[in-house]
Amino acid sequence: MQSLCLLAVVCGVCHSISAQQKPNIVFILSDDAGYADFGFQGSKDFKTPNLDALAKSGVKFTQAYVSAAVCGPSRAGMLTGRYQQKFGFEENNVPGYMSHSGLTGDEMGLPTDQITVADYLKGLGYTTAIFGKWHMGNADRYHPTKRGFDTFYGFRGGARSYYEVDKDSPKFEADKQLEQGFANYQESELYLTDALANETASFIEKNKNHPFFVYLSFNAVHTPMEAREDDLKKVPQHLTGKRKTLAAMTIGLDRACGVVLDKIKNLGLEKNTLIVFANDNGGPSDSNKSCNDPLSGTKANHLEGGIRIPFLMSWKGQLKKKSVYTKPVSTLDLLPTFVSIAGGTLDDKKHLDGVNLIPYLAKNNRDTPHETLYWKKESRAAIRHNEYKLIRFPDRPAELYNIEKDISEVNDLASEQPDTVKELYKKLFDWELTLERPLWQLKRLYEGKAAVRMDNNRKEKIKK
Repeated sequence: MQSLCLLAVVCGVCHSISAQQKPNIVFILSDDAGYADFGFQGSKDFKTPNLDALAKSGVKFTQAYVSAAVCGPSRAGMLTGRYQQKFGFEENNVPGYMSHSGLTGDEMGLPTDQITVADYLKGLGYTTAIFGKWHMGNADRYHPTKRGFDTFYGFRGGARSYYEVDKDSPKFEADKQLEQGFANYQESELYLTDALANETASFIEKNKNHPFFVYLSFNAVHTPMEAREDDLKKVPQHLTGKRKTLAAMTIGLDRACGVVLDKIKNLGLEKNTLIVFANDNGGPSDSNKSCNDPLSGTKANHLEGGIRIPFLMSWKGQLKKKSVYTKPVSTLDLLPTFVSIAGGTLDDKKHLDGVNLIPYLAKNNRDTPHETLYWKKESRAAIRHNEYKLIRFPDRPAELYNIEKDISEVNDLASEQPDTVKELYKKLFDWELTLERPLWQLKRLYEGKAAVRMDNNRKEKIKK
């Protein structure tokens, strides 16, 4: 009977399900983590027992992608289920680094005409909350509590210290302040990763008898490189420098995830809670010493290391334990998946670019969620169509890879398969014609730095 009800919900026709039957949804997002820096991804040095257990309890995706190689646009895509370029959110919104040719400062943010996943779920009877990093605009009109979230505990910007900040702190900015609700600013004495987990667990406790949606948006393991002293002592001795600090920060991240996962288990909510864990973009190996092996590239470029991420999904009794899903999926799929299992319908949401993933995880379903995926940032872009991926650069010829056979992108096939290059170029351009002009842009010099960053990473790979 339970499986039949799930099928009805997935198909979008079980609109009259009671509040008790509606599944809770917990979406946990890490920030700037390396593709290889988790136990469930094969790391021997980074200890993540709680996330490893989550991986074993459900589905691990081996070809999961974000819609952008940096966090602001990537999160905009996640929250809307749409390619963020379609509404002009193509670049990171970082006050102080922008060109004056578009919006600047606090004017940059997720356009208010875009419907968020929290909006949809709130309309379906859910209590909604975000804990942690917002990065969807600093102005009051962009505030989470005005974008579908009932509860907010976090900070409006894209990065901040893991310890208390005040106006005397180095590089203080208003968007770094810890905020509870709207404009109620009060710092925590706890290490921020722990504070976010505790607030999330408290919210779940309070709402255990009502369907809830939690977006736990960690800033870990984004810079600044700050770890608890006791976590540093747990790191293998051969790790040094930033790599050591990153390992300790990852221990803290995993512990925080454990607090939330244990709360769900102890309240007996596992069978009625879909849990998703993902990362917002590839690891910035040069700044936090993250490891994206075996992928090439880093955060901010369209090689696999910038856009392919760790991705887990668990739902006790509904998703098979220790499963591995090997076809391409996207974080654009989160909104359609969440709305569908909540009893909503996607029939009237043709503007979405994601799909409901649950049916694809069913036994014997051989369909592919996405035949084609796209990425774009200024003149740089990429397209993945079936097994082939074309990367377009502003300063060199395009490159073509068979991603199924060459995950590390070392064998450029562009000169051998010019017809494939032409075909993918045309598909990419046709998609670009559907996009809005960017509402803001970084200064041009950062495009040059992105190219240098990519080339330096490739040189390091060759040395290894």
